[in-house]
Order: sequence, then structure tokens, then C-alpha cells
Amino acid sequence: MAENEKIDHAQEIVQTSMYYAMGLGIVPIPVFDFVAVTVVQLDMLRRLCKLYEVKFLESKGKNLIGALVGGGFSSTLSPILASLVKLIPVVGSTLGALSMPILAGSSTYAVGKVFIQHFESGGTFLNFDPKAVKDYYAEQLKEGTSIASKAKPANA
Repeated sequence: MAENEKIDHAQEIVQTSMYYAMGLGIVPIPVFDFVAVTVVQLDMLRRLCKLYEVKFLESKGKNLIGALVGGGFSSTLSPILASLVKLIPVVGSTLGALSMPILAGSSTYAVGKVFIQHFESGGTFLNFDPKAVKDYYAEQLKEGTSIASKAKPANA
């Protein structure tokens, strides 16, 4: 596969995963949505690893996602709080339904973009350093938030 084709395919994997994560963020069951989004992110990493011929290690992937997404106190709690806010009758389910899909989509997008950059530079799971990419992750999170905020459901 040509290099441009590989990057295009990697971008498609990230985009598709972002939309799946956003869809799961709407699920009205607190914590389930958070767990489901993590599963989507792990699957995205598995697919990117296959594309870049990097050995996928699920336990390492979970740890790396946690370290990357949870780099700061507020970003660690944001997805969990957005999920748990759904427990508040009426108002909570509305706020959760609005915020969790965007958080799920933007964090999935950012994780994917960071790993594309890492794999493109020849990196593997074993030499990934979440602290070294925290600024790039923050940039991609902002970009992902913008994209996710503008996304419309297929039937809208």
C-alpha cells in the first residue's frame, strides 16, 4: 500500500471510530457509554496497528489510552462526569446526551491522530510516551471537538 493510501486509510479508521464513539455516547446508561467508547478506541488502535504492522497489545493499549486521555485531572474526569450526569433525572439525561457524544468523539479522534503520528514515525506500543505527546493530543482534542460539534446524525 502506498504511503498516501495508508494515511488516508488511517484517517478513515479514525473518522469512523469517532462517529461510533459519538453514537455510543448517546446511550442513556451511565458508565456503559464510557466503557463502550473505550472499546471503540481499543478497536481503532487494533485496526491502526494492523495497518501499520505494529504488534497490538490490548492491555498495553488500555493503559496507553488511559494515560493519554487522563493526562490532566479535568480531562480524566470529564468523560466519566458526562456519563454520570445522566443519573440526574430529566436535566441530567439531557446534559449527558448533549455532552457525552462530543467528548466521546473528540477524545477518540485525538487518540487516533496521536497514534497515526506515532506509527508514521516508526513508533510502537513499547516506545509510546503519553507525556511526550500531550500537547499534540490537546491540539487534536480541540480539532476533534470542533468536528464532533458540527457532526449531524444521518437522519437529521
